[in-house]
Amino acid sequence: MDSSEFWKFISAAFACTISLSKIGIPTVIALYKYNYSMALLTSCTGSVLGTVVFTYLSAGLLNWWDKLKDKWFLSKSPKKTFTKQNRRIISIKLRFGLMGIAILTPIFLSIPIGAFLAERFYKDKKKVIIYLGISAIVWSTFLYFIYLFFYDRFQTLFT
Repeated sequence: MDSSEFWKFISAAFACTISLSKIGIPTVIALYKYNYSMALLTSCTGSVLGTVVFTYLSAGLLNWWDKLKDKWFLSKSPKKTFTKQNRRIISIKLRFGLMGIAILTPIFLSIPIGAFLAERFYKDKKKVIIYLGISAIVWSTFLYFIYLFFYDRFQTLFT
């Protein structure tokens, strides 16, 4: 692998760590055209790596926030208020669970937001990473074929 291929791989994998459906797969298809194996390897590597990194980063942020909250708000324990948004989040959590978060993450949420929500509600990092990782691999494969199918159609419209 020469230098340009390496940077192509890194940039496409980085795009997949942020948002698989909106940035990642279109970048992979634009860079690799029809090289199925490299495109799939790049998108899966980037999305799974993003899942691992953002799960641990979210855990660190949540621990930091809890410590900060305990330090500053120790004497005044704020009363929990249930707003409409809080009820909706709890309803979604109870109805769909970790599997629902994992399925929605690559498409509707981004990997950082999905990892944060999963870590917030489910503290088992291994389970969170496995669920989100499998979901990212399945969606990478599916989206690659969908975008590739429409990529030819869009190319004929704009040329």
